[in-house]
Amino acid sequence: MSMASSCLGPRPHARLGAGGSKCRPAAALLGGRFRPPARGWTPAAAARGIRAGLPRASADGGLAAGPAVAVPEAGDATERGEAAAAQPAVVVPGRDGKKAGVDDGAGSDGPSPPGGCGGDGGSGGGGGGGGDGEDEFGPILSFDQVVQEAEKRGVGLPSLPADMVEAAKSVGVQRLLLLRYLDMQASAWPLGPAIRSCALLRNRMLVDPAFLFKIGTEIVIDTCCATFAEVQKRGEEFWSEFELYAADMLVGVVVNVALVGMLAPYARFGGRSASDGLLGRVRHAYDALPSSVFEAEKPGYKFSVQQRIGTYFFKGILYGSVGFFCGLVGQGIANLIMTAKRSVKKSEDDVPVPPLLKTSALWGAFLAVSSNTRYQIINGLERLVEASPVAKRVPAASLAFTVGVRFANNIYGGMQFVDWARMSGCQ
Repeated sequence: MSMASSCLGPRPHARLGAGGSKCRPAAALLGGRFRPPARGWTPAAAARGIRAGLPRASADGGLAAGPAVAVPEAGDATERGEAAAAQPAVVVPGRDGKKAGVDDGAGSDGPSPPGGCGGDGGSGGGGGGGGDGEDEFGPILSFDQVVQEAEKRGVGLPSLPADMVEAAKSVGVQRLLLLRYLDMQASAWPLGPAIRSCALLRNRMLVDPAFLFKIGTEIVIDTCCATFAEVQKRGEEFWSEFELYAADMLVGVVVNVALVGMLAPYARFGGRSASDGLLGRVRHAYDALPSSVFEAEKPGYKFSVQQRIGTYFFKGILYGSVGFFCGLVGQGIANLIMTAKRSVKKSEDDVPVPPLLKTSALWGAFLAVSSNTRYQIINGLERLVEASPVAKRVPAASLAFTVGVRFANNIYGGMQFVDWARMSGCQ
């Protein structure tokens, strides 16, 4: 039964006064004691009120007989106001055993819970509504709560990352992110030291604990699948073109880390840049973009359609830059190997040495267009699967999906790159 359903039950921030007569008839409140006199009744006597014994709240939450109070007629507003003013306010014990404040009409007298992260701070986490400050990472902890949680794990405040401490002081830190960090930083070598020293790895692992699994899966699958695709495409010329294959593998390992890392969601502890300079505006625009086109929104970070489209082109530029640089390094090493090999022994089956700059440009274009599109789609599919009820009940299902979808993607991508290389005349 709700505490607000009865005027006589304990109700937080409420007064027991004449206003209670609106909840039930006065005769019911008097418990049958009201008997209007047969004679001598006048309107003035009714206006002065009828003496009646009302129960009051006892210390143990029950009802006890109290002093008589006057219950005026409903028509006399002046008398009702005077009776309410004369009635003492009842202080109701709070749930924690302390006395709760008396409502003075200005709202709650306690401090509000921490709001949401970033610029879109919510109205605070209540009991069951789950405002803007809460999502799958739990409620937002204040600075004192962060310190308490860390001390429970034997971690002092100086051992926490500086950006996490600053976020705790300003807008708070979500509970699950803090607990994940405390667990990961205590891991054995090399994960523990890497989490404590590398913010890029730490922030991605906090949001997606399967981040390293996805990178490892990408490297293993890409190496195996690219080898299979190269053999299928090159056929009998595979061994004569082995240097090209080696260059592809070398560049592929570096590119795999970039492909997964650049699109991975990450925890954003630092505040958005407030600088007015060019770099500040660029940083502010970058912080406002999602990490991938299909990244889920978080408290304080809402993404518009324009921002998601901008992310696709921005990541394309980043991918193109990585591809061009890796192409220079990888193809440059391959060209050195081919030149050194042919200086010792020449063969009629030798293929021409690929042009360095043209091959590097091919890598950049391939990553910016093909890889960017495919991996954006993969991230969106993985997000849907990880949020599904099946994956929540069986976490291995999302890992199996990651292996399957990345396996198919690498087969297709490896074969497509060979086609691009041959059409461009690089190979």
